[in-house]
This record gives sequence, structure tokens and C-alpha cells, in this order.
Amino acid sequence: MLGSVEVSATPKEKFREFLATKKMRLTPEREIIIEEVFSDHEHFDAEEMVNRLSRRKDSKRVSRSTVYRTLSQLEEAGLLRRVARNNDREIYEHDYGYPQHDHLICKKCGSLEEFHNEQISELIKQIAEQNTFLLEGHRLEVYGICRQCLKPPVRRHRRLDMV
Repeated sequence: MLGSVEVSATPKEKFREFLATKKMRLTPEREIIIEEVFSDHEHFDAEEMVNRLSRRKDSKRVSRSTVYRTLSQLEEAGLLRRVARNNDREIYEHDYGYPQHDHLICKKCGSLEEFHNEQISELIKQIAEQNTFLLEGHRLEVYGICRQCLKPPVRRHRRLDMV
């Protein structure tokens, strides 16, 4: 797990500021969603968030459409980002208060593993400088097969094989 980055405002405060620029307000439903989203740093999709919220006692009034709309607004506000698609579902993660990092994504099981490599970051900076390009950040997603999926399947011996 990567550390965290010091931020000047909480995600809730940042979202409230963003909503104000859109002449919207932080409703109790949006507040519940942002609390749940930032309660841990797990990757999730919208349906997983709907399921997590359904287990909360205070979220009975949060509709599925409100979750989808709010996740989109959180992304627009720079608090969340879409990492990858897994079985046609958008996977989200925190983008606020979390250090820059990249992902290894398994094409078989869909697992995501975060990593940070200073050499990759430096190389990207050099490439940007060589091309007179103002670098604001980068995103690297490496696709392949994870260690677990590379393991050969465990074969059970049938009774006839043991004779």
C-alpha cells in the first residue's frame, strides 16, 4: 500500500467547493457517498459502491442513479479517477490525497496491483523535456497475467487414475 499525500482540505470540503462552482449543494445523499468512497482506498466499481451503501443504515435513501451521478461528479472534481475497465465496468480509485502511482492489471481475473517506480517517473520527465512538453502527471496501466492466474491448475486425481 502506498502512503498518502498531505492535502489542504478534506475530500468532502473539496467536493463542496466543486459543487458550489456548479451552483449545486452537498446533499445528505452525496455526503454519505463521499464518506463511503473515502472510507478506505480500495478499487471499486459503481455497483460495488451501491452494494456497500446498501449495508449502511443511514443510506436507505441513496438511489443507484445518485451513486452513478455522484461518482461522475467526483471524477470531474478530481477526487476520483477511472483506472480500468473490468468486464465492461469502470473501476474507480482515489485521486485526491494519494501519491502518483501506476497499475498492473490482470487480463484474466481483473486484479489491479499498484506500484510506484521512480525510474519510470524520471524517464517520463526526460521524454517530456526532450519534446518541450509541460508534464502535469502520468498514468501507466500495464496489462498482462498476474502471478495467481499463471499458476497451473491443481489437478485432482480421479479414482480411476489411482488404480
